[in-house]
Amino acid sequence: MEISHILNELGEDRSLYFNAVAPPIMQTSNFVFDTFDEIRKAFEDENSTYLYSRGKNPTIEILRKKLAALDGAEDALVFNSGASAIYCSVLANVKTGDHIISVEKPYSWASRMFDNMLPRFGISTTYINGTDIENFKAAIRPETRIIYLESPNSLTFDLQDLEAVARLAKSHNIITIIDNSYCTPLYQQPLAFGIDLSLQSATKYLGGHSDTVAGVLTGKEELLQKIFFEQLLNNGSGISPFNAWLILRGLRTLPVRLAHITKTTEKVISYLKSHPKIERVIFPLDKDFPQLELAHKQMKGACGLFTIVFKSDSYSQIEKFTYSLKHFLVAVSWGGHESLILPQAAGIGPDKFDPQIEQHRMARMYVGLEDADYLIADLDQALKIL
Repeated sequence: MEISHILNELGEDRSLYFNAVAPPIMQTSNFVFDTFDEIRKAFEDENSTYLYSRGKNPTIEILRKKLAALDGAEDALVFNSGASAIYCSVLANVKTGDHIISVEKPYSWASRMFDNMLPRFGISTTYINGTDIENFKAAIRPETRIIYLESPNSLTFDLQDLEAVARLAKSHNIITIIDNSYCTPLYQQPLAFGIDLSLQSATKYLGGHSDTVAGVLTGKEELLQKIFFEQLLNNGSGISPFNAWLILRGLRTLPVRLAHITKTTEKVISYLKSHPKIERVIFPLDKDFPQLELAHKQMKGACGLFTIVFKSDSYSQIEKFTYSLKHFLVAVSWGGHESLILPQAAGIGPDKFDPQIEQHRMARMYVGLEDADYLIADLDQALKIL
């Protein structure tokens, strides 16, 4: 199915809403039934018809169809945040006594769930370096139920061999879940490599405008039905119709935005790699990236997120550089129209800053929709203070 068809036509029937070009926001809480038979069937299977917008809603359904098609999946669920997508995908597939394998240093709210919440219910997690398949093999136990991946991650961009991990997991009847927020389905399709569930923060590239928070989960219909009934309906973590509409709006321009950001990022990285005050740049499709061959195998592209390492042993200089930038905002997240920077030192504090630890001298940068020369000039004037 062609991308243009998915983004502009799939799931849309304009004859149902006055031939409007954009689908309406069905901002309703519930739906009316004409017969007892209709309402009885709705109670029996809330995912088959419209009963209550906590579960199914016409605006959200259009979005689900598009997101499933983008990932090459049978179905998709949309949540009120990426954290909800993580939570529901994991909780629906574990019970007391089960074990999870996770790549080390996953997204903070994933690790907090693994470390703080799940142990209260007798569910344990083993963290491993996911760059070596042997580490997965060594960590598997008889009670292992989930392998949790994040490829690439969002700081050092470590990759996992998705095909090898999926093959290993299936041989042990283990469910694989991946956070694919970095790539989006346009640049990586984990399900094609055998991964069971692919999730992403729709807050980022899919929305694209930094004005909504959402999460996506795609996979086989059987797995998603289980998550829909056991988690999404129970904890009320579904997306609102208005936010679903904002994601639909963002999808229209997704390929154009990614293409522009990709080209700009290449120019910005080229400038930074040649600058004497930058020790190195970490980016999964850079020629110096240690897993470049695997990146080319699994990823069709990379986009606006990368990490720089300063040649500076001064916390105050890094802070001064950061706030000397005029066109990079200091903020978390990525994927919107605005360029961002998030130095690791900001979360460490001056008393614990140690320049001998490389990560303390790292700053994660995101390139938005601004022109490359505009951003490079800004970086150039700010780097003069280092």
